[in-house]
Amino acid sequence: MSTITHASALLADIAVETDRTDAVQSFVKQETILVRLTTSDGLEGIGYAYTIGTGGTSVLALLRDHLLPRLAGKDARNVEGLWQELFGLTRATTTGAITSLALAAVDTALWDLRCKRAGEPLWQLAGGHRQEVPVYDTEGGWLHLTADELVKSALTAKEAGWAGVKMKVGKPHPAEDAERLRAVREAVGPQLHIMTDANQSQSLSSAVQLAAALEPYDPYWLEEPLPADDISGHARLARSTTIPVAVGESMYAPMQFRSYLEQGAASVVQVDVARVGGITPWLKVAHLAETFNVKVCPHFLMELHVSLVAAVPNGAYVEYIPQLRAVTRTELTVRDGLAVAPDEPGIGIDWDLDAIEDRRVS
Repeated sequence: MSTITHASALLADIAVETDRTDAVQSFVKQETILVRLTTSDGLEGIGYAYTIGTGGTSVLALLRDHLLPRLAGKDARNVEGLWQELFGLTRATTTGAITSLALAAVDTALWDLRCKRAGEPLWQLAGGHRQEVPVYDTEGGWLHLTADELVKSALTAKEAGWAGVKMKVGKPHPAEDAERLRAVREAVGPQLHIMTDANQSQSLSSAVQLAAALEPYDPYWLEEPLPADDISGHARLARSTTIPVAVGESMYAPMQFRSYLEQGAASVVQVDVARVGGITPWLKVAHLAETFNVKVCPHFLMELHVSLVAAVPNGAYVEYIPQLRAVTRTELTVRDGLAVAPDEPGIGIDWDLDAIEDRRVS
C-alpha cells in the first residue's frame, strides 16, 4: 500500500508575463491552486489547477473543507477510485468550474505520485505514443496587438520551425479581423497553420459572418465562436463553414464533450486538464475524441499538456503560453519546432516551492 499520510493545499498568485487580451476579457493573473500529497512510502505528489483572476479562494475552501480530509489513510494508487469518491462527495456542486478545478488539483497530484512510484514520466504512463509534439504560439496573437505586431510574431514562429500560430478575433467588425488575418497569411505563406480564437464573443449570426470573412485566408480553426453551452449553435455553424470549429476549454465534464461530438459541433477538442477535473477525465475525453476521429489540442497549461498530447495518438498540438516560469526550475523544451515531453518521473513540472511561497495568498 501507499497510504496518504498528509494532504495540504495553498493558493498562489502568479503575474502574467505580458499583456493578454481577447474579445471578452484580459488575463490579469493566474490564481494557482496547489495540492501536496505525501504517502507512507516516502513520496510526495504535487498537483495544481488555476483560474485567470477570480474564484481561487473558493476552490481552496472546497479542497480544505471537504476534499482533502477524505484522503487521509487512503491508498494513493487507487487514482480512479479516489476520483470517483471525491466526485460523489461533491455531487451537489457538479458539473461546475469550482468543483472540477478542485478535483483536478487532487487528481494531478495523484498522477504525480503514480508516475514517481513507477519511475516513469507522465507521457509514457498515460499512453506513450510519442515524446515530441507540434507546438503553436498564442503569445504573439493577442487582440490588442497591431497587424504589424501579429505579422512579426508569426514570422518569428515560422523561422523557428513552429507549425502554427494563433491570433485572437472579435474586433467590432469582421472585416477588421479578416484584414488582420490576411496580413499574417500573406506574410507567412500557405504552409503555416493560423488558428483563430473568438473566446465565446459571437452570436450564431455574427459567427457565420465572421467565418465567411475569414475563410479566404484559410484559418486552421475557429475557436470558441459561441458561448460554450450552445451546442446546437456550434453544430449549425460547423455545417455553414469550411473552417473547423474548435471547442473545449470551457467544458467541465466528459459528457459535455460527448454531446458536442455526437452532434457534429466540434472538429477539434481543446480539453483542459484543470477545467475538466484532472488527468483521469482528460484521458477519457481524448480517447472519446479518437473514436470520432477528432484531434485533441488542449487549452493552455503547456507544461502539463505536452505530456498528455504526447501520450495519445490523436494529440495534435500544444499551445504555447508561458506562465509558470516564475515558479518552476525548468520550462517547456521546444526543439526544431516540436515540444518535448519531460523524461523525469512525475507529471513533468519541477516546482520552485520557495518562489510559490513568496506568491502565496494568505
